[in-house]
Amino acid sequence: MSQRDRLGSASHAPNLCTNVCVCLFFYVNHCMHYFTICLSLLGLCECFNIDVKRPRIFSGPEDALFGFSVLQHENNGEKSILVGAPWDGPQNNKKGDIYKCIVGDEINSNCSKVNLGENAFQNVSRNFKNSHLGMTLTPAASDGFLACAPLWSQECGTSLFSTGICASVTNDMEPKDIIAPTAQRCTTYMDIVIVLDGSNSIYPWYEVQNFLSNILSKFHISPEQMQVGVLQYGEISVHEWSLRDYQTTQDVVEAAKNISRQEGRETRTAYAIQMACTEAFSPDRGAREGATKVMIVVTDGESHDGEELPESLAECEKRNITRYAIAVLGHYSRRQQDPETFINEIKYIASDPDEKYFFNVTDEAALNDIVDALGNRIFSLEGTLGYNESAFLMEMSQIGFSTHILDDGILFGMVGAYDWEGGVLMESKEGQLKPSREAFEKEFPLELKNHAAYLGYTVSSVVVGNYRRLYVAGAPRFKHKGKVILFDLTPEGDVIITQALNGEQIGSYFGSEVCVVDVDQDGKTDILLIAAPMFLGAGNKETGKVYVYCLDKDGFVTNGTLHSQKKEQDARFGYAMAVAPDLNHDGFADLLVGAPLEDDHQGALYIYHGDEYYIIPQYKQRIPGSSLSAGLQYFGRSLSALLDLDGDELLDLAVGAQGTAVLLKSRSIVQINVSLSFQPHSINVIQKNCHRAGRDSACLNATVCFLALSRSPDMQMEAMLDDRKILARALFDSNSQRQTLMGVIVCVGQTMCYPLPFHVSVSLNVFEKINEVKANVQLTVCFYEGWPTTFKKSIPFFKDCGEDDVCVTDLVLQAHMDISGTSMCCASNVNVALICPCRQQPYVIRSPRRRLAVEVQLQNQLENAYNTSLTLHYSKNLHFSSLSIRVPEDAQFKIECTALSSNSHSCNVSYPVFHSQSRVSL
Repeated sequence: MSQRDRLGSASHAPNLCTNVCVCLFFYVNHCMHYFTICLSLLGLCECFNIDVKRPRIFSGPEDALFGFSVLQHENNGEKSILVGAPWDGPQNNKKGDIYKCIVGDEINSNCSKVNLGENAFQNVSRNFKNSHLGMTLTPAASDGFLACAPLWSQECGTSLFSTGICASVTNDMEPKDIIAPTAQRCTTYMDIVIVLDGSNSIYPWYEVQNFLSNILSKFHISPEQMQVGVLQYGEISVHEWSLRDYQTTQDVVEAAKNISRQEGRETRTAYAIQMACTEAFSPDRGAREGATKVMIVVTDGESHDGEELPESLAECEKRNITRYAIAVLGHYSRRQQDPETFINEIKYIASDPDEKYFFNVTDEAALNDIVDALGNRIFSLEGTLGYNESAFLMEMSQIGFSTHILDDGILFGMVGAYDWEGGVLMESKEGQLKPSREAFEKEFPLELKNHAAYLGYTVSSVVVGNYRRLYVAGAPRFKHKGKVILFDLTPEGDVIITQALNGEQIGSYFGSEVCVVDVDQDGKTDILLIAAPMFLGAGNKETGKVYVYCLDKDGFVTNGTLHSQKKEQDARFGYAMAVAPDLNHDGFADLLVGAPLEDDHQGALYIYHGDEYYIIPQYKQRIPGSSLSAGLQYFGRSLSALLDLDGDELLDLAVGAQGTAVLLKSRSIVQINVSLSFQPHSINVIQKNCHRAGRDSACLNATVCFLALSRSPDMQMEAMLDDRKILARALFDSNSQRQTLMGVIVCVGQTMCYPLPFHVSVSLNVFEKINEVKANVQLTVCFYEGWPTTFKKSIPFFKDCGEDDVCVTDLVLQAHMDISGTSMCCASNVNVALICPCRQQPYVIRSPRRRLAVEVQLQNQLENAYNTSLTLHYSKNLHFSSLSIRVPEDAQFKIECTALSSNSHSCNVSYPVFHSQSRVSL
């Protein structure tokens, strides 16, 4: 046989891998809010700490634009999301409304309509048509919120003026105040009394009725505009109806058709005028304070009490009653009499000048010829600057399009004021500040007044050095590139513009959204963010962009931009922005940015973290709408991040989408130090100290300790032993399993420790060669950024190898064969010393020989050897027959051999330890 065919080798593991490992894993039970320890949870913090696996979806009418605005809300422990649906209502009346979505135990709860418009504005205006309530929802400085209908309109004559209106609402949904600072009484806010001659001389009566019906049909009769009363007279005077009796034009016209002539031989005009002044215009008959008082006197003859006219007319002057007088000359024409005296009397009755307030007609039928002229003289158009120039001032201001709540008032944007040039208005307890168009002339030249800059499209405020407050207003259409101004308001309403920031791209809508961030929350503004959501990026797509400005001693200076993900697509990144007070528990404010057109209009939400004085430009988490719910559209169109809505003391996010509001929960970001210790410090399989499951075992105790450096919910801990092995070598005493579960409570600043007793069964498979097993600590509540997520700990076997705990062995192998005069030559290695002579010629076994005996002796002359094995190799033309083992009578070990192949065997020698000075023969 060749040298390598002759016998084999003895080996051991001088640096035995003797580790039994304990594995610890953690995840949050999202229903019970405590730690659970689980081996299978890995990589759960890759998307940071906004939970996208369990969103709460609230649905509403999609065609009502449910989700256009969202606001987190709480009242007496009841937590909800208020959702604006500004197109709510029938097809011909999109008055809008607010929906309340209670955050209860159900995953997807229903929302109920608040009917805020009917409750809040019923005493203000009956005309709530197409007001679009819910376009704006703003939290109040203390209790409640502000809900606005910027397209609420006033009907003035044939014109419709969208001045806008807001309601201050308490937390229990009770309207508190109605705010409509630019609403004005129409010039058609009139109380009109027609003093109608019904004496015998006026004829035919139906022509008078036709005139009355025609002129009344011209009047815009409503509680907000005109009221009409009719007093008929002859010898006596009678109130046909009072001002308050009819509230619509249709009703008044119908009533006019049914008036019958009073008749009488006298025409007591002075008495009728006196009665109209004192009675018809009295509050008892519906006269309104502040209404323009108009009297129309229609008569066909001189008065029989003309001497009393001066007194009656003086009473009218005293009461500021404007008088139109109509002389009907039919009676004089029919009798061919000179009407000059009559005409002079009627001119005397009419207010001055005569050319404006006096009419005369040839007969009763001709009354209808002056209907239009009379109507035009009574009516006037609001906003007239001069006879040849007309412009809108506050009539289209759309109060409530943008709002900003201050400690002492509300800043409103007036996007439609001054012919859509825009403006701002401050409403406070001290009064109203309404800067003129000229107040902003420094940055908005008057020669550009027809360019519709939309100043006030968005409004906010910043706090700069010495805690001075400056106001912010965006004008996204200024010179088509957009502009944002920072300014101060004096108590007199003067504007002091301190800085102007200009857009760079036409059509980008720079300034349509601004966001002010106090990153370190010290009361002073650190960052001003200005969105340009229609900024064209790659491929001429509306990717959008957010400009970042940092505050320094000279004002706000540019400090880069924020972008959506690098993809050629429409996104409108920056369409909505909101500050989140602190999402990751580092003490700094964070930022939310919506991109509702991303991913084919499914939308996305971006989360940015603050750091000391700035916003980290790389987003920390991107939440696509498609990952939350199938079919979600325009996710990210509105944002609110103010409250904890699910009761876990963590800030939650409300995000609007088309027909949907989504609640996203935060997860804890935990800082916990974990330590694991063992007693004793190693596994002694030589001296068994306990009995478990019918076996001698080595019993130990593991102690796991937690030190929470930041607030953490209660946990459950699952500990696992020897997790990489199919068959566990170590088991917990509590359940004789490799895993155990127990509750854990951690407290900030306190070390909390928990014992985990376990045992190692002393059997052969315990001591097979093992690799180090990692012990991982993983939290789905998300570790603080950069916090270690893996914890490793192992326990060694006891080796009994001196103070250095390093086993130095000296294995000596001797082998002999029963072939006379020969000895085997054995291969040696660094760990084995061979004592045998070598023969240079090969052995030859002749065919008559039937049996070959080999004797092997192995001795350990130094320290303990672990995992010692002896391997026997022989020629393929030999067949293994039998094996006998001889050990000393006092030996405490055994040898087990197994065949490796047809020409090799391996024997485990005294597993696990081959003691010093031990010897064995085969």
